Amino acid sequence: MRVLVVEDSPVIQSLLNFIIGADPRLEVCGIVPSAEAALDAIPRLHPDVISMDIRLPGMDGLEATRTIMSRHPTPIVVIADAVEDRSLHISMNALRSGALSVVEKPAGFAHANHAAIADTIRTQLYIMSQVPVIRQRDLARHPAADAPVPLEARRRTPTLAAIVASTGGPAALARVLGALPAEFRLPILIVQHMGPAFMAGFAHWLDGIVPLTVTVAEHGHTPLAGHAYVAPGDQHLTVAADGTLRLGRQPPVHSQRPSGTVLFQSMARALGPRGLGVLLTGMGEDGAEGMLAMRRAGAVTIAEDETTAVVYGMPAAAAKLGASGLTLPLDRIAPAMVSAARMEAEPW
Repeated sequence: MRVLVVEDSPVIQSLLNFIIGADPRLEVCGIVPSAEAALDAIPRLHPDVISMDIRLPGMDGLEATRTIMSRHPTPIVVIADAVEDRSLHISMNALRSGALSVVEKPAGFAHANHAAIADTIRTQLYIMSQVPVIRQRDLARHPAADAPVPLEARRRTPTLAAIVASTGGPAALARVLGALPAEFRLPILIVQHMGPAFMAGFAHWLDGIVPLTVTVAEHGHTPLAGHAYVAPGDQHLTVAADGTLRLGRQPPVHSQRPSGTVLFQSMARALGPRGLGVLLTGMGEDGAEGMLAMRRAGAVTIAEDETTAVVYGMPAAAAKLGASGLTLPLDRIAPAMVSAARMEAEPW
């Protein structure tokens, strides 16, 4: 897979060149110091994936992502400083604009985490190079967004919702949560597959752009209506029988920790038909088995439709198992959640 590195620091350029070159699946086809140079190089080099720095001279990584996705759609992996507020903010907005993943900037060879970070960079570049991308589309409105939402027969009104997402998830989550009212009646638990270093910044970013209050989940906390709780990095998020949140470091499921399947299974056990599960875009199968457990328990289950999913992997796995009671395009998911949570809603 041909990788175009967009990075202005000569030190990081050298590190990335060495890291990427150590993977026989990857080849550095070019290294450029600016977004403007990248836009000139893409038609000539035809990269399969782009490693994108965020803080660049001239056009920053956010604007570069927007421009690339409109002119030369190519998978983009953002390389960012996880502890620098401005970089985090730009990185999250780049994900919203079409970048597929965000990873930490490489550490020097003497750094304790160098090997782990380098492996993550290589893995993400290779995986994302396989994702077919199209010109960034405007999902602000779907032709059927205001149509009646056909919901399966209600058993009981949900008391807690959970949303699981992976590749393409930050943009999808921003769209769904942004369409919910601040007074939404259900607490929402969120599993988003992302590097642990970025989870606090991700929650803070969501909190600033959606009507709900978004925080990182805490062990033993009782979730509140109108709030969304993001699973912290490298910990499973579950709900106990008493309705409180639990965090744990049990083994990964489907190579994921936090895992959507673990969260959904806990909701099936603790809530039965009073749960609401939503599975959005993502690579792999995480969440599908857990969603099946929820549906068997009588809960409302919704999966994103193939027409809007950036990667139709996780929702497709749920559909294959018969786990999704509803399959809806992205902009119909929030109305469905509102309808499901409405106490006085008509029978469905």
